[in-house]
Amino acid sequence: MAEDEKVLVTNRAAFHEYIISDKYEAGIALTGTEVKSVMEGRVQLKDSYVAVRDGEAWLFNAHISPYSHGNRANHEPLRTRKLLLHRREIDRLEGETTTKGMTLVVTRVYLKNRHVKVEVGVARGKKLYDKRETELRRTLERETRAQLKERITNR
Repeated sequence: MAEDEKVLVTNRAAFHEYIISDKYEAGIALTGTEVKSVMEGRVQLKDSYVAVRDGEAWLFNAHISPYSHGNRANHEPLRTRKLLLHRREIDRLEGETTTKGMTLVVTRVYLKNRHVKVEVGVARGKKLYDKRETELRRTLERETRAQLKERITNR
């Protein structure tokens, strides 16, 4: 059976602010209305981060909008959510954040075999000159693509 993935949300701010070294796949404990909102793509990951507390991984500041057809049992948008990882993965993440001074950020939320998954990236903050270099590289690639496209159409 082929594993089908449907990306629901990507955290573009994380790729701009951090250099992502390792990525881990984690499940996430959600309530019913949260799942429905996530399926609609109503998730904001810009200020979110992951932390390991008491041997468990938690997702903080991820905003999942209340479900439009939810009633009084609707969820709180900014509640702390538990991430589902293996013990050795949690220990490895905790070790990297404490010793190397790295940060854990969510890079994307996706569906995999009808389950909501999050991709946790081990990240180091970019300096201002790193951001400028990335922007310059992106601009050069865009201009090169435009020139190649122009050459192809002029033939």
